[in-house]
Amino acid sequence: MASASAGGGGARNLLQLLRLVGQLKRVPRTGWVYRNVENPESVSDHMYRMAIMALVISDEHLDKDRCVRLALVHDMAECIVGDIAPADNIPKEEKHKREEEAMKQLTQLLPEDLRKELYGLWDEYETQSTAEARFVKQLDQCEMILQAAEYENLENKPGRLQDFYDSTAGRFSHPKIVQLVSELEAERNGSIAAAAARQPCP
Repeated sequence: MASASAGGGGARNLLQLLRLVGQLKRVPRTGWVYRNVENPESVSDHMYRMAIMALVISDEHLDKDRCVRLALVHDMAECIVGDIAPADNIPKEEKHKREEEAMKQLTQLLPEDLRKELYGLWDEYETQSTAEARFVKQLDQCEMILQAAEYENLENKPGRLQDFYDSTAGRFSHPKIVQLVSELEAERNGSIAAAAARQPCP
């Protein structure tokens, strides 16, 4: 009879994996930290809403289940390496190498079939090799600017996080996401205009 922990399985390895992934609840999103946002969201906060977006933004040409899985796995390595932001000036190749090693470390705790599945999902997202991965990448960018707008509203400082919007210019092509972004930007531009109108004349 096979050992309970054979092939990387077993309760002990699973518990270790869950503890590591649980750290994502305590890894703040670096972009917000650098912009002095109060109580910035965690990586798992971001991935959860992305997964919901994948679930509710329908597209008959995409595998919805796969999109949800990609959303849940794409930043998993950050429980070990942290959230490396562009402002950290770490080359993309080095960032990928660190995250690749982290994913290998994480998935070693799983049985072979799950190891291949989770690592494969992460690699699919990294290489943007499928329509689902490219869709989820757009969800990632969309979720970020939605969060930026929410922080601006919470702080009552419309337009403060404009650079996050600038970084996504021209990145959206999926019709449903383009529509969502257009609605979000219309609301945000209205808030910015209203705030400007309230400013006293010089």
